[in-house]
Amino acid sequence: MNSQVDNRAQLIESIIALPEESLAELSSFVSYLRYKAVESTLPKAHNSFLLSVAGLGESEETDVSERDEEILSKEIDPIKGWSLHTEESA
Repeated sequence: MNSQVDNRAQLIESIIALPEESLAELSSFVSYLRYKAVESTLPKAHNSFLLSVAGLGESEETDVSERDEEILSKEIDPIKGWSLHTEESA
C-alpha cells in the first residue's frame, strides 16, 4: 500500500474511534480544510476597491514624498508650529 492509502485508512480508523460529541467539531474542521485548499488555488486578488478609493497608482508623479515635504515645510512655522492660516499681517 502507498502512504496516501495508509493515511486515509488511519484517518478512517481515528474517526470511527472518536466519540459522537467530537464529530460536529471534526466536520467543521474538515470544512475549513476544504475551504483553505480551494482558497489557496484561487489567484490572490488585490483589494482594488480600496486602491480605487485611495487613488493609489493614479498619479503621474513618481516621487510624491519629496513634494509632500516641500508642502509641509511651507505650512509649518519653525517657531510657532502647525497652522492652517498664514499670518500675512504681523
